[in-house]
Amino acid sequence: MPAPAPYPFGETVVRLRRGPSPGRDERGQPIPGPLEETEIEGVVVTPRQETPQVGGAEQQGRDTVVVGWTVYDPTGTDWRTTDQVRIRGVVCDITGEPGDWGRSPFTGLRGPVQFAADRVTG
Repeated sequence: MPAPAPYPFGETVVRLRRGPSPGRDERGQPIPGPLEETEIEGVVVTPRQETPQVGGAEQQGRDTVVVGWTVYDPTGTDWRTTDQVRIRGVVCDITGEPGDWGRSPFTGLRGPVQFAADRVTG
């Protein structure tokens, strides 16, 4: 299990979260709440790759494609699947449920919160 976070050589990312909705519009749809930005320091960010299908069009020019990042965040940090994260100036969606590594049975230290971050397109 990795050393406890925050990681001394990690980087700073920004959590983007919408606050509570102030009400509904004329069509009855919820109005998005204000965007809250929170800087989080000491985060490890690694590229996440996907290998194309053998013989597929993508494989003609390259073997792997970077599709986003895997983020290892300090213990106890609150991330939700509805949040976004700004990594190196790029806004990403959180894909799947963030996972808490829990406590190591060997050291008793808490591990990181890990999640996949995919670039927002369109």
